[in-house]
Amino acid sequence: MGHYLSLTADQAQNQLLKRPFKLHHQLVDHPLFQLDRLVRLAQKFDRDRIEYNAGSVGIDQRPDETPRINMAPEAVIRSIEQCNAWLVIKNVELDPEYKALLEGAVADIRAAAGLAAEDMTDVRGFLFVSSANSITPFHIDGEDNILVHIHGRKFVHIFDNEDRTLVGEAAMEMSPDKHRNQTYRPEFEARAEVFELAPGEAVHIPYLWPHWVSTGNSYAISLAVTWKSKRVVRANKIRFMNGALRRIGLPQRPPGERPLLDAAKVAAFDVAHAVIEPLRQSERTRRLLRQALFGRRANYFYEK
Repeated sequence: MGHYLSLTADQAQNQLLKRPFKLHHQLVDHPLFQLDRLVRLAQKFDRDRIEYNAGSVGIDQRPDETPRINMAPEAVIRSIEQCNAWLVIKNVELDPEYKALLEGAVADIRAAAGLAAEDMTDVRGFLFVSSANSITPFHIDGEDNILVHIHGRKFVHIFDNEDRTLVGEAAMEMSPDKHRNQTYRPEFEARAEVFELAPGEAVHIPYLWPHWVSTGNSYAISLAVTWKSKRVVRANKIRFMNGALRRIGLPQRPPGERPLLDAAKVAAFDVAHAVIEPLRQSERTRRLLRQALFGRRANYFYEK
């Protein structure tokens, strides 16, 4: 039994990073997930670390048509039972208490799977607070993830990431101005594996596996514990460069098809990152850099 997360030997050895599965956790009554604590967290964080909108959206929601909420983030959390909202606080590892919890959860995963620290890098946390009967549209995430469910019920619909008829390679390319939502059609649903989560349960969503989420008849709180393997870090660098090159009319092949070119893209990403990252220490400079490099759409989460 792990301190926070409980994986079976089969899950840790044969399913982790390969396919979705349900597991259990011991975080339901943890004080970091009480609504008043989440209010204080939202008050502490920069605005670009918080994204929120109305909860009544479509599975195939167009990002530019997403209904907004004209409330402060902390007010959304306080009124989550009535305000019909979906909210995420990003990078909660920037708070020392949440960072310690995330490190404990990742330690449980490493211990169960026999992984070294370097196998699970860039550990981050994303805290979701959603009203009853709300939707998180069809999307993909560029990291491995265990979605830890704390309050209410959630229904997580997960699709095979090898099925390129669902999400094509070009749609998997990355850019700050590119919204995570993907095109969804009702006929996709026959290919979903649906995980119903009660408090105390969690689901593993591997890298780039498409999914959408709905909540039950009560507000929901969940924490996404995310990390990246060396393989994922490298693939993301290539997909980021592919997205940048596509913007200027130079579409690229997927990672792995041209190894020498992939290596050049990784090197170019590392050079650009070394120059830009020191400039991203404040919310103002992050916002200005996103707008200068990728246009206004890269700051979509500021819109109300």
